[in-house]
Amino acid sequence: MSWFESFVLGLVQGLTEFLPISSSAHLRLTAAFAGWHDPGAAFTAISQIGTEAAVLIYFRKDIARILSSWFRSLTDRSMRGDHDAQMGWLVIVGSIPIGVLGLTLKDQIEGPFRDLRLIATTLIVMGIVLGIADRLAARDETGGKHRAVKERKTLKDLGVRDGLIFGFCQAMALIPGVSRSGATISGGLLMGYTRESAARYSFLLAIPAVLASGAYELKDVGEGHVSWGPTIFATLVAFFVGYAVIAWFMKFITTKSFMPFVIYRIALGIVIFALIWSGALSPHAGESAG
Repeated sequence: MSWFESFVLGLVQGLTEFLPISSSAHLRLTAAFAGWHDPGAAFTAISQIGTEAAVLIYFRKDIARILSSWFRSLTDRSMRGDHDAQMGWLVIVGSIPIGVLGLTLKDQIEGPFRDLRLIATTLIVMGIVLGIADRLAARDETGGKHRAVKERKTLKDLGVRDGLIFGFCQAMALIPGVSRSGATISGGLLMGYTRESAARYSFLLAIPAVLASGAYELKDVGEGHVSWGPTIFATLVAFFVGYAVIAWFMKFITTKSFMPFVIYRIALGIVIFALIWSGALSPHAGESAG
């Protein structure tokens, strides 16, 4: 992998990680369209550490408060009813599905799941799901001619059951094209949470999963065409770009619909299928060399 490739892929990772359009799919597609080797699951997982570092900084006050309350609740029973202490446990609970499935499906994640036909399918299907979830949320928020505005749930309403559902939604993102934020936000909206609450928990929930995945994949850096230097460089690029994107996205979702992302996902999936069916793009482009 050249330094230019690592810069472009780091830029793509930073731009797409927090948007509901799948960063892993875009890394895979960028390489395929450019005629580069597939960067692989290890590069993807490690570059995501950069964007998660952006989450740690952006949500530093929330994270510090949650960690402080959670640690105190281990020895102080009076703290166990504290919302922040409970959030600490809920992040742990919600991380279980992706941890178990990530290890169980490791071979599929690094192989069959990177087929461009599967990626195109998940882009379209999850785009439709996100669109339905967004419309339901908009209907509750605005009401209608014969409907009153319906109050949606916030993170104060989050319990173990919903935390696990969020977790299983996040685990779906093991398949490139699903999108970690897209799946968890869609799940949250379908369960009745506000856009901001679903997005905030989605980002907090991703922290242990991404950091653990990146650490686990460190052993594979240096194998094949991906080396340490370009991987670290891409991770740094992803960090700086990701921080700007997350700040914009958190403001965007408070007033805007997810429909532009829905349209983009469906259109991109259709384009990929068209290119594959026409023979212009192989569903395994770059894989043999990767």
